[in-house]
Amino acid sequence: MEQSAEVCGLSRSAGRVYGVLYFAEDPLSIADLVEETGYAKSTISNTTRTLGRIGLVNRRSSGGGGRQVEFEAERDVWFVVRDVLRRFSRREFDGTRRTLDRALDRLDGADDEAADRDRERMRELRATYDDLGTLLDATTERSLPALLEALDADGRDGHQ
Repeated sequence: MEQSAEVCGLSRSAGRVYGVLYFAEDPLSIADLVEETGYAKSTISNTTRTLGRIGLVNRRSSGGGGRQVEFEAERDVWFVVRDVLRRFSRREFDGTRRTLDRALDRLDGADDEAADRDRERMRELRATYDDLGTLLDATTERSLPALLEALDADGRDGHQ
């Protein structure tokens, strides 16, 4: 989990905390997480806040009416991946398309070989980002089994 966290741009501590929560039988408190991971309370607090913000950890009040909170892992990782793809990739795709549109507007009126070449390349890049947006929507609107089924229908054999 630590290595996976790093690949996703999170800290190793986030990976470890998520892993402990993922395999825990019941929700855990900050004190439980300190004991399980060996991390400082401040590290656990910051890490659970980060993991909660991206949807990997759910925060809930413990029983008994106290102020203590407990944390549990979101075990439907595809739900989290889809949410991250929707929020972050969509924002990046849309921002890049707007930038390309502004650049194309600036090239209006320019009538030379370099401007024509740049316009063509920007249109191609814009079309690629449109296609990526369509792919993102098609991917994130489906459950993982439905997405895999659609890929199987297109001839994916699972061994590639």
